Amino acid sequence: MKKTIIAVIGCGRIAKVAHFPALAALSESVYVKYACDLIPEKAQAFKDQYPDLIGEVITDYKVALADPEVEAVFVLTPNYAHYTVTMDALRAGKHVMCEKPITVNYELSCEMAEEAKKQGKILNIGVCNRYHKSVEMLEEMNREGKFGNIYHVYCSFRAFRSIPGLGGDFTTKSQSGGGVLIDWGIHYLDLILYILGGAKLKTVTCDTYCEMAKDMKAYRYTSMWAEDTADIENGTNDVDDFVTGHVRTNKASISLNGAWAQNINPEIKDTFIDFMGDKGGARLTYGKKFVFYNGETLESEAPEYEIPNMYLREDEDFIKSFQTGVPNRNYIDNILESARLLDTLYASADAKHEIALD
Repeated sequence: MKKTIIAVIGCGRIAKVAHFPALAALSESVYVKYACDLIPEKAQAFKDQYPDLIGEVITDYKVALADPEVEAVFVLTPNYAHYTVTMDALRAGKHVMCEKPITVNYELSCEMAEEAKKQGKILNIGVCNRYHKSVEMLEEMNREGKFGNIYHVYCSFRAFRSIPGLGGDFTTKSQSGGGVLIDWGIHYLDLILYILGGAKLKTVTCDTYCEMAKDMKAYRYTSMWAEDTADIENGTNDVDDFVTGHVRTNKASISLNGAWAQNINPEIKDTFIDFMGDKGGARLTYGKKFVFYNGETLESEAPEYEIPNMYLREDEDFIKSFQTGVPNRNYIDNILESARLLDTLYASADAKHEIALD
């Protein structure tokens, strides 16, 4: 069987925890001709781990784009580079799987969508939760009317003291585009809009705060994600570590609270989403399972089901999509309202007032 030839651009954490393991599981039909990173040791580590999956290690992604054998690329770079690398890849005639967020703002996201159409290529965005079994089930239940009318959704993505890579790319707005909202919030908000079934924004209000590590040297923590990228001595922290907001859509209102760091509840992460309908409601524990509360029987239901690897399903469906030319649930046009919501939340926080949308 002829293998699909791809390239992976960016060999950091998301490549490690998500996409290389998924691609390895697809290795009978997929070959990564190039693993690219500005730090060659990172790419080489993956080649050492997956010698039969990966061909060459490169530092210049344009080498992969110039290779006519490469059909598609995975853009797994830091947020600020998504736009440039993806646009270059589309113009080189490649299909693209770009990690979330699309890029650092809505305007550039729309440009990426237009370029994909212009080039006739598939551009998917890595909002992986659309392939999580729990999210799929809730979306189907909503379409089937199990909730009745979902009138409000509440989401909480709060942790004790978990600012990632303090002082590095994660907390530098010019590199990341934002903090906890763009890093964690996009996953919650996108799956909410997906389950609601294409909800369109009406009004947005938001407040963001950068309070917990204003003095980075005084910030105390028990653990830090991406600590190897931190630069507490000389780096920057100009992004949100707490966000709160309220959104009106044409289908339901949404309220949210998110915190990379807070001085509350060090033992338990408050990471859940409540869907409130007039016939029933559900609480989804993020990344896990849900409980449905039936308003007619007054009983709770906790379905039993397996949760397959969402990254594997996401990557497999991307490959199928560009091979058939049929856009799927993660096609960029289906993600743009989520990007618009992120942008508008930040705009409201900057303006200190509610923003109405068409």
